[in-house]
Amino acid sequence: MQVILLERVAKLGQMGDVVDVKPGFARNYLLLQGKALTASKENIASFEDQKAQLEARNLETKKEAEELAARLDGQKFVVIRQASDGGNLYGSVSTRDVSNVATEEGFSLDRKQVLIRTPIKTLGLHPVEVHLHPEVEAHIMLNVARSPEEAELQSTGRSIQDLAAEEDEAADYEIAELFEDIGAAASDDDDFSDRAEDTQPEDGDAEEK
Repeated sequence: MQVILLERVAKLGQMGDVVDVKPGFARNYLLLQGKALTASKENIASFEDQKAQLEARNLETKKEAEELAARLDGQKFVVIRQASDGGNLYGSVSTRDVSNVATEEGFSLDRKQVLIRTPIKTLGLHPVEVHLHPEVEAHIMLNVARSPEEAELQSTGRSIQDLAAEEDEAADYEIAELFEDIGAAASDDDDFSDRAEDTQPEDGDAEEK
């Protein structure tokens, strides 16, 4: 199926290009989101008539996107979620969650601008792409945690699993020290008993006296 692009589409073409795509991709994405028109003679002629306006509008929206990207790129957002002790979320973080938390922090984002390449189903730091314009994108970091305190811990590069491992190691060390103390005390008791036996008079010596 042939369509004419109304804006740049990654890996497909630039504004004004007539390209061949699968019918499903055209209907469910390009045409549905206003990124293209079917490449009929009427639509091609209409595009040529509006080309200057479309290019001017594209430049304007691109400039706005670049200004937002300059503020947004590199930002970190905390998302609080319930999770198991092993760090697995009860559910996952969606593009709507990302747009909501960013908007709450003063960055107006639409969920359709957010791209999560790998499903977020665990606690920790997760990179996310934000496509603000066909030619402009920003990268943000999601800090997914069960509490603000846990998010602060993760922001230092340590995970909840690291903390749990450290706590287990500390507990094992305390137990080992306890057993060493018990062993030392038992050894001292044995030494005391041996010394006491050495100082006891033998039966022959007692009779001589």
